[in-house]
Amino acid sequence: MGNKKWIYYPLIKICIAILVLTGGCIDLAEEHNSDAFETLTSYLSSNNMDLDDILSGWIIDAPTVHGSEDSYYIMDIRADTAFQRGHIPGAVNTTLGQVLEEAQNNLYGLPILVVCYTGQSAAHAVVALRLGGYPDAMSLKFGMSSWHGDFDKWSTNTGNIALGHSNWSTDPVENVQTFNYPGFITTAEDGDGILHERIAVMLADGFKGINAMDVLVFPASYFINNYWVQIDVNIYGHIIGAYRIKENLTIAADGFGNLDPDETIVTYCWTGQTSSFVTAYLTVLGFDAKSIKYGVNAMIYNDLTSNKWTGSYNYAYESGGAL
Repeated sequence: MGNKKWIYYPLIKICIAILVLTGGCIDLAEEHNSDAFETLTSYLSSNNMDLDDILSGWIIDAPTVHGSEDSYYIMDIRADTAFQRGHIPGAVNTTLGQVLEEAQNNLYGLPILVVCYTGQSAAHAVVALRLGGYPDAMSLKFGMSSWHGDFDKWSTNTGNIALGHSNWSTDPVENVQTFNYPGFITTAEDGDGILHERIAVMLADGFKGINAMDVLVFPASYFINNYWVQIDVNIYGHIIGAYRIKENLTIAADGFGNLDPDETIVTYCWTGQTSSFVTAYLTVLGFDAKSIKYGVNAMIYNDLTSNKWTGSYNYAYESGGAL
């Protein structure tokens, strides 16, 4: 698709804010609402931006980056105070909402690496970048927590709240159902324009995480998507009432028709990083979506034999303001 630079991106965010706050142009937008989802998904599929397409190679670990920092355009989206305390050498500080603007400063066309605290917010940023014309954008696995223990936010967020809990089940997951597609307001008529608006909405919403305990205690309040393969569900179990739609959650398989657009879609995975990626994509498609923070590492950590937080690498970092 190429590195498309959307220089009018900030204007879209302003226009969307005006629409939300004033209700302006709603009647005009609603004329296109009925087929907006299908127009958008057709555009995404035709441009190799189905969910499985953009999930390919989206995450990279600290040992791979270490020693090759100059090979990436590193965008650190943590707060300025956290960035000044310490960051990967060569990184620039920005925000989740500004990643597309910051990407335009990548003058040498290096692969973009997004860094956050834990790897979860960065996944939202990578979705925006990959859909926004930067298909080689990646997230640092486990975020700055993995780079050095001074920034570790993972160790205190692993837990076992689901072990022995009545709402953690070993029964089969719920059977997949078929629902209508979500509707959303848009002022655009073509797929590119709709995508542009929906990325702006997703970024304006920010990271859409939810605490594991909130879902575990009240699972019926959500449409829960267990983003695992079947064998992992068989081994570990799942939150009661969950569905398992991973293999077919693509436009090509019409898998998004298996998500209820009238419910809050809560997705969880091993660490909350992939589910954050999926959640951002679902938000672009018009779903009300959230990701369980820290995934099952927050719920059944002691039972996990893989795909779990194991500690920081303690690589060198720089402190101070933007370079």
